[in-house]
Amino acid sequence: MRYYGNVVRPPSEAGSYILQVTYGCSHNECIFCCTYLDKPFQARPAAEVGEDIRMAGSHMPETRRVFLADGNALVLSNRRLVSILDALDSAFPKLERVGIYGNAQDILRKTDEELKELLDGKLSIIYLGLESGNDEVLRRAKKGATAAEMIEAVRKAQEAGFAVSVIAVLGLGGVDLWHQHAVDTGQAVSAMDPTYFSLLSLMVVPGTELHRLVSAGEFVVPEPLEMLKEMRVIIDSIEGVSHCVFRTNHASNYLALAGTLPRDQEGLLLTIDRALNEGESVLRPEFLRAL
Repeated sequence: MRYYGNVVRPPSEAGSYILQVTYGCSHNECIFCCTYLDKPFQARPAAEVGEDIRMAGSHMPETRRVFLADGNALVLSNRRLVSILDALDSAFPKLERVGIYGNAQDILRKTDEELKELLDGKLSIIYLGLESGNDEVLRRAKKGATAAEMIEAVRKAQEAGFAVSVIAVLGLGGVDLWHQHAVDTGQAVSAMDPTYFSLLSLMVVPGTELHRLVSAGEFVVPEPLEMLKEMRVIIDSIEGVSHCVFRTNHASNYLALAGTLPRDQEGLLLTIDRALNEGESVLRPEFLRAL
């Protein structure tokens, strides 16, 4: 099995077989993202993908979960994706779930029939980076989608039967837009009512446009406790979700939380309040943070 570049996958796919079906990200313009700077986007040759599937099937036939990498492999045509899903189903008799990264345009471009076709092939969870629910923050970050488009995409995917895991980034609004970023992110998540919602904390990586902006004094990253305040506002702004699993277990975060919304909303807020009162001593130290 082969993988070009760094392996990138959601924390919840740690135990999955990671199958690279594309290189990089078809958008690859977000100012904070360093993940695919060394990988121009392209679809991986189908023959190589098929070889890796057969190899994996012979070495680990008990595989139950597969994650299709890289950045937004959902951009591939249904013809290509269905072929991959069929091969996975043949290689792994106990296959239960296939996951994938996708952006709003990837989902909105698919017809309802195409989404059902993928779901029938056991592609059942999509990971989508909301990043922020505030359109000005999204514009500055060069996300390439509006909050409304991402809300529509998540609703469409979930109505088709997919689980959707939505990710947002603490600190992305900088010190000037932090409150709008937090409130609007909570409201966007409320409108999406996703299956899963997680938060990452902004990290400034050399080589990114964000690093240039920070170095020039044009973007000021909130301090750790300020990011914790953002998290509190986001959670407090979420209303009307039915059963949303919430996590901050990514290594970038200063405080790891877990719960289900709305059931654990008050408990999560109390935990954040205690951390704010105790100060930075209870937060993950900077040297232990990672992407």
